[in-house]
Amino acid sequence: MEGECRAPQARSSGLPARGGGGESPGGDAPLPGSSGSSAFLQAEVLDLDEDEDDLEVFSKDASLMDMNSFSPVMPTSPLSMINQVKFEDEPDLKDLFITVDEPESHVTTIETFITYRIITKTSRGEFDSSEFEVRRRYQDFLWLKERLEEAHPTLIIPELSSHKKQGPGLLSRMGQTVRAVALSMRGVKSRPEEFMEMNNFIEIFSQKINLIDKISQRIYKEEREYFDEMKEYGPIHILWSASEEDLADTLKGVASCIDRCCKATEKRMSGLSEALLPVVHEYVLYSEMLMGVMKRRDQIQAELDSKVEALTSKKADTDLLTEEIGKLEDKVECANNALKADWERWKQNMQNDIKSAFTDMAEENIHSYEQCLATWESFLTSQTDLHLEEASEDKS
Repeated sequence: MEGECRAPQARSSGLPARGGGGESPGGDAPLPGSSGSSAFLQAEVLDLDEDEDDLEVFSKDASLMDMNSFSPVMPTSPLSMINQVKFEDEPDLKDLFITVDEPESHVTTIETFITYRIITKTSRGEFDSSEFEVRRRYQDFLWLKERLEEAHPTLIIPELSSHKKQGPGLLSRMGQTVRAVALSMRGVKSRPEEFMEMNNFIEIFSQKINLIDKISQRIYKEEREYFDEMKEYGPIHILWSASEEDLADTLKGVASCIDRCCKATEKRMSGLSEALLPVVHEYVLYSEMLMGVMKRRDQIQAELDSKVEALTSKKADTDLLTEEIGKLEDKVECANNALKADWERWKQNMQNDIKSAFTDMAEENIHSYEQCLATWESFLTSQTDLHLEEASEDKS
């Protein structure tokens, strides 16, 4: 092999320095970790938003969440919440820890945009400082993602899923499309079995996680409608008690029980919106991103297959083809090794995240049910005792 091919680290995604890989679109300050050294981080899916005139990005459905995307009560999933990882917890681990927070809106005479604070903490000796802080626009995250995908086409880079309204120029898009179509038409003639299994897993996973996402959103919507309706019953019973002197205490007791159940339901809904929904939707985005990773791997493989076919039929300079094939074989091997290593890490994280999210949600549901049950049982017991006491007084 002409170059060293390294398997990705468990927490890694390369942060490119300026130059070579393309210009960053936002400002003169370097991106965190871009001091010229190769850096690694556990890139996370960021639920970030940008001015709608600039970008179309994933954001939670406002009709379901009933809050904006910057609400402090709407965190991202456990995997995404890298700001919860304390640098001091693992002092001996040489790595990077990245925090993205504090969105700020900026209004100029030309445009309105949003920036985010990025804090990088590191224990690596090759950096001039152990902590960096900059502010970056959403476009900078897109730039970083594109550079990472160019440098590491088969690494699973879980940063964000978005679509620019103004992408590359027409000729550039046409060239990319023609090449992609040509490669897809040729197809991959010798895809290894392990990547066939990987592709099948992604297709099935995508179908199931999209279905779970739709069901979860529907459940949340129905829970919200139930909660809004239940909130009205407490005040209704209070008003009713004012006109029913004999039932006043009972009606007020019912209103109190309803109020407690509303609070338990609200807490359960908060758990659903903060713990489960972001995780599920994050893996919907992962499924889309994984399909892109597999497509890029297949394109490298297809390019190699076409060169081998050309050499077999002697349609071009054999010496030049032999050299190109050698380089492509190295490239395919590196791409395959990187994907296999990153695939196992991703699967383990995915299983842990989804299991944790659903387990936490189930426990919260059980706790909420037990709270409501105990509230009504206590009320019914007190009413029964009261009636028995009244009946005993009537007999005496």
